[in-house]
Amino acid sequence: MEVLDELHVNTWRASSADPSAMHAAAALEDGRILFAPHLGFELSDNERQFLSLACLDGKSKNVSFRPDSGAVHGTLCQGAELEGLRGMLSRFHQHSRAWITTIFPGYRDQLTDGFTTYRPADIAQRVVSWRKDDTRLHVDAFPSRPLQGRRILRVFSNVNPNIPRVWRVADNFENVAARFLPDLRPPVPGLSWLLQFVRISKGRRTPYDHYMLSLHDRMKADNDYQAHSAQTELALPPGSTWTCFTDLVPHAAMSGQFACEQTFYLPVQAMRDPERSPLRILERLTGRPLL
Repeated sequence: MEVLDELHVNTWRASSADPSAMHAAAALEDGRILFAPHLGFELSDNERQFLSLACLDGKSKNVSFRPDSGAVHGTLCQGAELEGLRGMLSRFHQHSRAWITTIFPGYRDQLTDGFTTYRPADIAQRVVSWRKDDTRLHVDAFPSRPLQGRRILRVFSNVNPNIPRVWRVADNFENVAARFLPDLRPPVPGLSWLLQFVRISKGRRTPYDHYMLSLHDRMKADNDYQAHSAQTELALPPGSTWTCFTDLVPHAAMSGQFACEQTFYLPVQAMRDPERSPLRILERLTGRPLL
């Protein structure tokens, strides 16, 4: 499977007029991964101290940064170390936003910032339940944060100086949805209201959110799909950056340590072609509106 679209850029403010970027939005919305092998997120000499598990708090798998408030969670760092870590994550957020908004100018005024995340733990060494196991193929959906149709757009950079980050990427979203939808239960009437009322979910869980969560879980639980679906392994080298809609691309992170990740949310109507969104695909397959 050919899943990568390579971009020959080495600056976070690459122009949308660059020949290698002119087709980027169409490729991205079509479920491809935009891969920039020469676009690295360079750490300063002081920031290299964070290439260690010591910056984690022992309970969290990641360090997270909230661009809106500047809050940092999941770390034991304090004082000057904490400020250095905050500065690193803030800079990655700024670089990622510049990258997305220059290559995709049509998204610029519609993007909402999600978390900025630093992943210092080795993926392959984590022991978690199957539902939280990101080495199993899945599409992204959030149990506590209903997106109500919004897209999940993520920027990843491998900041490990020596080791690639290995992903698996599987068949396209529409094929996966068509495979699993017949076995997914419809939403339970009133459950969405109850989840919001008791604050399990931060907002109304729409039928779209229900089906995306169910699809996420069913994909991860199905051993036959994990083993035998059409899939490609990608070794994403040190100093590279890649971008995709992780609600559209079935993916699994297999191995690697030390990566930065920025999440953005995008309304469906901001897309060049909203019909390629998971919302519209699921509505076509179910034959009903899902918002």
